[in-house]
Amino acid sequence: MITPDLVRTLFSAHYIKRWNDRMRPIDFIEFDKAAHKMFIAYVLGACQERVCPVRWRDIIEGGLFSLLQKTVLTDLKPTVIGMIRHDKEKYRQLNDYVFSQLDPPLTALGEGFVDRFHTYFSQQELSLEARILEASSILATRWEFDIIERADPHGFEMSEIREGLERKIERYGDLEGLKELALHASTRHFVDLCGQLRFHERWAYIHRIPKTSVLSHCLFVGLLSYLFSLQNNACDRRLYNNFFTGLFHDFPETLTRDIITNVKRSVEGLRDLVVEYEKSEMEKRVYPLLPEDVHLEVRLFTEIDTRNRVVINGEERFVSCMEIRDLYNDDKYDPCEGELVKMADELTAYMEADEAIRNGCVSDRFPLAKKNIEEKYRGQATCGISLDRFFT
Repeated sequence: MITPDLVRTLFSAHYIKRWNDRMRPIDFIEFDKAAHKMFIAYVLGACQERVCPVRWRDIIEGGLFSLLQKTVLTDLKPTVIGMIRHDKEKYRQLNDYVFSQLDPPLTALGEGFVDRFHTYFSQQELSLEARILEASSILATRWEFDIIERADPHGFEMSEIREGLERKIERYGDLEGLKELALHASTRHFVDLCGQLRFHERWAYIHRIPKTSVLSHCLFVGLLSYLFSLQNNACDRRLYNNFFTGLFHDFPETLTRDIITNVKRSVEGLRDLVVEYEKSEMEKRVYPLLPEDVHLEVRLFTEIDTRNRVVINGEERFVSCMEIRDLYNDDKYDPCEGELVKMADELTAYMEADEAIRNGCVSDRFPLAKKNIEEKYRGQATCGISLDRFFT
């Protein structure tokens, strides 16, 4: 079962700054980088599926495991961790330490989850999915470095860092996604657009610590959706759909910025107008950037809203969460729980408000947001999940 301790541990990655030994025009946050990496992993994985199957659960959990590792090893530079990885025994000891710091929250997720966590960091040879994640991580790092380099082009070791990143990327040149990015500028523009979500602040009009971006918010919702689905013994396709619906749920805000719920509700019809504008702009400006074979899927991820969808004999139907649990928890039905993703979205907002209050940020918006979310979910189960333990 997912615990509040695990959720708070994940949230702590919002405090980890990257490139903090470099002159940089903005703060680079670990959670933002992890989110950008997962968007890129989706592109690389989708392209790879043209030639061979991809185990998406391994990609999603690999991203989660790496982020959890970062929350413990906050003081170690990536270059140092890379050096330690070459010594298998020392790397094993390092990850044993990581697990000791994350227990019991990880243990609460079940023995199978714990075994997969250990296995991920003890691979003798990287699996296809691990290679996709590694390539995505390097591309997200290079995206950050491009900004830093423009701010300080003649800084110490700048040329060495760039050459090192390029050499690392070359190791994954056989991946179909890397070929796609090399050949098509439009796909590169999509990856860049994903990265720009880190410039869109959540609760931007209120002083808040830590400041979080729409980019990191999307990953947090995706991870909560995945963990809740795992708790519900979801089939692989349900896990995949719920995670990526969470990851993409606010992607249209690349075009509109983060519009707070109170503003959307303040004018009758404003929310519907915004949604229609987002759909129109996504059609004109975003979907054309993507490879054609993922247009429909990304459209579903961004437009499903709070409905629960299955596909039966090629026909899309909207059903209840309980029907998915009892009748359609099978890959052949392509199930997706928009209701569960919405709950994860609101729990993320609750966490953001709660963390701001803990950090002494004064605004009546934070207690009000917490109160509204508590009243909506306390004492009931949504898609078989109770949030009461998070409100204690």
